[in-house]
This record gives sequence, C-alpha cells and structure tokens, in this order.
Amino acid sequence: MIGRLNHVAIAVPDLEAATAQYRDTLGASVSQPQALAEHGVTVVFVELGNTKVELLEPLGENSPIGAFLEKNPSGGMHHICYEVDDIIAARERLKAGGARVLGDGEPKIGAHGKPVLFLHPKDFCGTLVELEQV
Repeated sequence: MIGRLNHVAIAVPDLEAATAQYRDTLGASVSQPQALAEHGVTVVFVELGNTKVELLEPLGENSPIGAFLEKNPSGGMHHICYEVDDIIAARERLKAGGARVLGDGEPKIGAHGKPVLFLHPKDFCGTLVELEQV
C-alpha cells in the first residue's frame, strides 16, 4: 500500500536557524518558507537526492508543533511521510485494520498541494505517520 518515503519531518524551535544550519553547514538546497495555516505550521523542505527533510515550526497559538516543542524544546523528529496512490482506499484499509486516523478522518491539502492524512503514533511503533497521495 505505501510507496516511497516522501519526507521525514523535524520540528524546530527556530526555522530560520534550522534552515541556515542545513543550507550553510550541510550544504543542502532548502526551499523558501511556506506558511500552512490549516496545519498550524511554517515549513521548509531540504531537498535530497532520494527524499526530503521537512523542517517545521509552529504557526499561531494553537499549533500542534507548539505542544511537541514544549515536550522537546530543542526540537526533534515529528513524523514520517509515505506516499500512497489512493489516500481514500488507504484510509479505509487502515481503519478496517484498526488504525486510527487523526482529526476528522478526511484528507487535508498538505504542503505539496496534495491530500494528506495522519495516523496515530500509538498504532505505528510510537511514530506519527503521514500519508500523502501522489
């Protein structure tokens, strides 16, 4: 059901500093910041040959990344994103197997302009999983 690894997301307390570290220290190509109000985050993507790293910082008072950073003030891995061909079929198969889809269960448009869903970390070895339709 899952395809390739789309990205690994890292929550950061300071997006500008994290961007500079990846760009200047590691020599990576980094996108411009993109505010995603519906998700409560501002993101940049570090482009790699085989995948991406998404750096996220909170956007607004109610950002889910804010709560994550309260527990992990230095930041850390937030989620992993896999590609799927059909997000609705994937959701139905996962729900039938007992997996919990977060939120209202309906896909939202993610940073790449494609439908995404998040799956409960307790159902996937303690890791928040994002699915993105390709």
